[in-house]
Amino acid sequence: MTTTLLGSILLDGIAYAMILFMITIGLSMTMGLMRVTNLAHGAFAMFGGFIAATLPARFGLPPYAAIVVAVAAVALAAVPIERLLIRRFYRRPELDQMLVTIGIMFVLIALADLLFGSALTTLKLPDSLAGSVDIGHRSVPVHRLVVTALGLGVLAALWFSVERSSFGIKVRAAVDNAPIAQTVGIDTARIYAFTFAAGAGLAALGGIAGAELLPMEPAYASKYLVTFLAVVAVGGHGTLFGSFLAALLLGMVDTTMKYLVPQLSSIAFFATMFLVLLVRPNGLFGRHA
Repeated sequence: MTTTLLGSILLDGIAYAMILFMITIGLSMTMGLMRVTNLAHGAFAMFGGFIAATLPARFGLPPYAAIVVAVAAVALAAVPIERLLIRRFYRRPELDQMLVTIGIMFVLIALADLLFGSALTTLKLPDSLAGSVDIGHRSVPVHRLVVTALGLGVLAALWFSVERSSFGIKVRAAVDNAPIAQTVGIDTARIYAFTFAAGAGLAALGGIAGAELLPMEPAYASKYLVTFLAVVAVGGHGTLFGSFLAALLLGMVDTTMKYLVPQLSSIAFFATMFLVLLVRPNGLFGRHA
């Protein structure tokens, strides 16, 4: 393996891992905090990409403004979904949760097809992200560097929010024992709504950042559903660093195989998931119920 090839694998693999992390961390926190398997989570990433691509094309909005609007719109739209639908299934059996969320997913897929059409939608990169940077022995796409920095920034921001803020203390209390948290005055319903919306917004951001690797289409939410669930399963529900390391592991495996043996990339991706879960059934950092 040449140095150039190794560098390309590392760069693309880390960038892909950051995309997976940003999309799946909200799903992981939802499963860890609310004990809900939200199979519609990928639709948030899908709509983030669609909105960010459509606003500049149809309304002339600057690309960076379109990204901000898209992330905010998806986060706000997630609030009524959580309050009116998801909240009713917190204490229902897992099968009920999966059925209602997969129903929501198909409704959102149909809505995306109606609003944006059935063809693949490309997201035009801002001019500042379309070039490359010369690092001496090779040129590196700016987009890859920005995506990597963005993923690491999200990791740092979430770590501070969960580990070093009063809100994080309340979240951890709700995760450990929601009834007790309520008795001491913690508004768990508000925490659930905020966490769900934040996870949806991060998924939208990941969908926008990863539109080059995971193109937008109405079937996006179902097409990549198993991929997103695999990252959550390997990391463990509700674990920040577990989700990050799982995304890094699976992203690197998938990218390496796509460079070396493309036809085996999917097999390697899920074989890695199986091996991890054989050794650690609750994921890398998952806790026993």
